[in-house]
Amino acid sequence: MTVSRPAGVTRTAGFAGRRRIAPFRAMPLRLRGPACINGAGDLTVLSVYLDLAVGLVLAFLLLSLLVSGVNEAFVRLFDIRSKFLWAYLRDILDGAGERRSWLPAGVADVFARLPFSRHDPRPRHGPDPSPPVVEPMPVDPAAVLADDTPPPRVDMTRRLYERLQEIDHPKGARTTIADIPPERFSGAMLELVAAEEGGIENLIAKLEAVRSPLAGHLRGVWEGAQRDMGRFRKGVEEWFDGEMRRLSALYRRYVKWVVFALALTLTLAFSMDALEYGKTLLRDNAYRAAVAAIAGGGGDGTAALKDSLKDKCAVAGSVEPYACVTEVFSSPALAKIFDHAVVSVTIPPGGSAGPSFAWNGGAWWDRLTTPGHWPGYLITVAALLFGASFWWDVLRRLTGIRGGRS
Repeated sequence: MTVSRPAGVTRTAGFAGRRRIAPFRAMPLRLRGPACINGAGDLTVLSVYLDLAVGLVLAFLLLSLLVSGVNEAFVRLFDIRSKFLWAYLRDILDGAGERRSWLPAGVADVFARLPFSRHDPRPRHGPDPSPPVVEPMPVDPAAVLADDTPPPRVDMTRRLYERLQEIDHPKGARTTIADIPPERFSGAMLELVAAEEGGIENLIAKLEAVRSPLAGHLRGVWEGAQRDMGRFRKGVEEWFDGEMRRLSALYRRYVKWVVFALALTLTLAFSMDALEYGKTLLRDNAYRAAVAAIAGGGGDGTAALKDSLKDKCAVAGSVEPYACVTEVFSSPALAKIFDHAVVSVTIPPGGSAGPSFAWNGGAWWDRLTTPGHWPGYLITVAALLFGASFWWDVLRRLTGIRGGRS
């Protein structure tokens, strides 16, 4: 039997049985197709499009941060999160009654009814601390069921708030509680149960008498816990936690509509045409490359540079190349992103004077009524819906920025 020797492996003289690996020879790496970067020209093209991508991403990031900031200011100014939570608690504890649900029923309620309604679902905060002893509900279930009169009015939301008052830090006449831990809610429920002589059964009967929707939920949890108080508390925590997750999902759905409205408003107010801005970035990159090529062209570079600057800037019929290049390079496309806004802001170089404001209502309206700008507006609005965190992550991937380590 003949054993063939592998290619590239030789036997050394004097050392039988040992093998020596032949020297490695580097093979030329050949790239085919569009991925091939062949020479300085391809590198320049790649750099131009990379600058374009970074410029667009940075513009979308700044606008997304502005949208997020305006949205957060709106939420904090009108206490939207707290109102949303207590609107749900009003529905689940007291019921809607003759009026419709406290929670927003549509997008119009999110923009109008929830922030500006005179009927604030949040309970009032008083200067007195919560009572140390919980009084039982002033309701006789047997008398209510035997009589055809409407059930007595019991503010269950107020009774719950009195059990949570110590975690409140109000800034006005209403509570600012926007998050209730499930453990804290179940503890408040047990305090209400302890105030009743008949325990949980009597509390559920009174809740049914006043037609509180909470009665059905508590009865289901009580029966599922097999009438065990420890399991009942755990069941109340799990039920309330699930309700808070459902409420959070509903809140996020409404927030998306608010973000869309803010993105559309800011895009139109700043007249941010994404397609036009991309073209401006490409022109800036081409201009910088032309200046660099002309400046390194030898003795005729100054004359050629003056010819290329005729459309950029001129002073008293003549062009000063170096001052003009400095002026143009100090005003990149990103610095002019808001030049087409209804009110433009100009900051003079050197900080010699304060910013100046100019009213551009006529030019802004002309751009707004031009159909050619609307595709760029729609692209900008769609980009802002992804949020600032998305564009920050894209910017980090493009530029290689690494997050700080704790």
